[in-house]
Amino acid sequence: MSRKGQKAAAAGNKKRGEDEREESLQAIVLADSFETRFNPFTLERPRCLLPLANTPLIEYTLEFLANAGVEDIFIYCGAHTDQVEDYIRNSKWSHASSPFTKLDIIRSTSRSIGDAMRDLDSRNVIAGDFLIVSGDVVSNLPLEAALAKHRARRADDKNAIMTMILREAGASHRTKARGASPVFVVDPSKDRCLHYEEMRPGQADRHVHIDPDLLSSHSEIDVRNDLIDCYIDICTPDVLALWTDSFDYESPRKHFLYGVLKDYELNGKTIHTHIVGDHYAARVRDLQAYDAISKDIVSRWAYPLCPDSNLLLGQSYRFQRGNIYKEDGVVLARSCMVKRHTVIGQGTSIGDGSVISNSIIGRRCQVGRNVKIDGAYVWDDVTIGDGSEIRQAVVANEAVIGSQCTIQPGALISYGVRLANGTKVAGTSRIIRDRRVSSATRGGLDDSVLQPAESDETLVGKGGRGQELVESEDEDDDKFESTASSRLIYNMGNLAISQSSISTLNTDEVSDDGIRPRGESFTSVDDDEFHLTASSSIFEALQRGDGPDIVQIELQGLRMGEDASYHRVRRAIIAAFMMWIMLQVETQGIGVGEAVDKVLRKYRVVFEKTIFDKDSATKVDQVDFLLSLQGELKKREKGENLLLFTSKELYGMDVLEEDGFQQWWQDERSTADAEMRRVRSQTQQFIDWLATAEEESDDEDDDDDEGSQDE
Repeated sequence: MSRKGQKAAAAGNKKRGEDEREESLQAIVLADSFETRFNPFTLERPRCLLPLANTPLIEYTLEFLANAGVEDIFIYCGAHTDQVEDYIRNSKWSHASSPFTKLDIIRSTSRSIGDAMRDLDSRNVIAGDFLIVSGDVVSNLPLEAALAKHRARRADDKNAIMTMILREAGASHRTKARGASPVFVVDPSKDRCLHYEEMRPGQADRHVHIDPDLLSSHSEIDVRNDLIDCYIDICTPDVLALWTDSFDYESPRKHFLYGVLKDYELNGKTIHTHIVGDHYAARVRDLQAYDAISKDIVSRWAYPLCPDSNLLLGQSYRFQRGNIYKEDGVVLARSCMVKRHTVIGQGTSIGDGSVISNSIIGRRCQVGRNVKIDGAYVWDDVTIGDGSEIRQAVVANEAVIGSQCTIQPGALISYGVRLANGTKVAGTSRIIRDRRVSSATRGGLDDSVLQPAESDETLVGKGGRGQELVESEDEDDDKFESTASSRLIYNMGNLAISQSSISTLNTDEVSDDGIRPRGESFTSVDDDEFHLTASSSIFEALQRGDGPDIVQIELQGLRMGEDASYHRVRRAIIAAFMMWIMLQVETQGIGVGEAVDKVLRKYRVVFEKTIFDKDSATKVDQVDFLLSLQGELKKREKGENLLLFTSKELYGMDVLEEDGFQQWWQDERSTADAEMRRVRSQTQQFIDWLATAEEESDDEDDDDDEGSQDE
């Protein structure tokens, strides 16, 4: 080959290598949140290593990135870097079988996300498109579609620098931030974010301030406050350069996003959204989110991110009925009770007469006799004395709770705290083992450290060890958000009001004004734990393709375990099947009638087993079923069609009878409000047909009678 040809080949190989490098996906994981919302626990450990359902938070984030096809990971650390390094070095992510080509730890003295971004820009470690996520993201969301759209936009327009991945979840959702509520103004035709604001509790002005030029220059805009922002962003290197150009930017949304959008006329850069309505995505940004997401994981909303997936080497969780998970080596006394939605780690023992419910217990814990634990989070190596009671509280590693202690909802007990026998801890308490002092010894970073000090026996009892955490004056710029979100009890009692979850089960509700609240699950109007569990169980069975016998057996077990009424069983069946039918319509491109026929005929026995009044003149069960069906469908798009076709199908399968339909139609509850009347409007034709068919049948019977008399 000539020298000229060799040069051309070398240039071509170089270009291909550069293209491949550009398309390889990198990710930055912010292991430090630069916040204090998890105090007192983050005084001793980084947030990303705190246990969520007995698995460190960062494991969920790295699983998410591995599934997204990320090759190079940069874990950006601030406080407690040594702990993060030790953990990663001994984890499966550092083994030869790791899916990551590169996994680097970046040490930093940054004091905000803005400082971190500017530091990353100066290091020149980013070669092309990259993801930036917090080390507390929990998601099973596939990113292929978002990445493809981002790259297509970037190919057409180099000024399209970032795509934010947002999750529909309704205006009020238990995993949404309890402080500032984000409002996104979006051009739906281009998925371009035009404006961003944050609405804060107690804010006098509750209006969104949109530049009139945006309204005049865009034919359509969506104002969205129903989105969960998990801070999952797909970026180009231009993003880091913009951070560097603006030294006053500290927050990725409040400062960077708002500023870039506001200065569009100057910089010409555009930021886009990728809004998803299914899968799971949430960020453990505070203790209320910690509580909500823990419940979602235990209830399998984030599947396959659930305890029995055993994300950690050496874990051995097994799933049992009622969303109970136990590792090998758990010792349970004969008379103790482990109730629904509970996780128990290896080596833990539970004494006689103790009752554990809706709680997560770590490894090697010693729980005495007659202990009551409900809605609590007990981490590793905790000892709890006889007769103690813990409700809706967090107890960290190596804490010792004496006998006959009471820990009220909302209390936070940090590492190594010791409570004397008979101690009562108020729900507002945040107890740390040692005294908190300010230090500036690590690279100029203003950290807090703990030093031994005399304990407050009025708080922890005589012989106890610990004292109340005292906030520093400059703890957080937003005092309300910092204080509220760092307490587990903040609105925690209200978390059970809505069991809505960021799952694949989303309704398409349409309100009177035509605005569609997005992302509410079928359980969002119900606070019945049985409804949540049974509906999700049926839906998962339908997804797996389980037969009707398996569905019926599982449902029967759930009903008996909860002693649930058949009214509740009917409602759960209806919610799951209606959601499944609509999913078939949306994903397979078939009509409502075809989807109803396809699904209901296969599972006829499931419906039949809930109806017991066919020999009675009064059709109580059938009327209840139809009212529940009507109530479920009144909040759905195409609810009228679905009610009509479902009614016809159930009648044709002899599950429901003509008398049942007639009694339902005449029941005043079926016309109790405008929505109930609207959703049954199309079914009028079916009711009329039933009446006509009955009259024709009566006429034929009369003719037969007359014929018999003539004979």
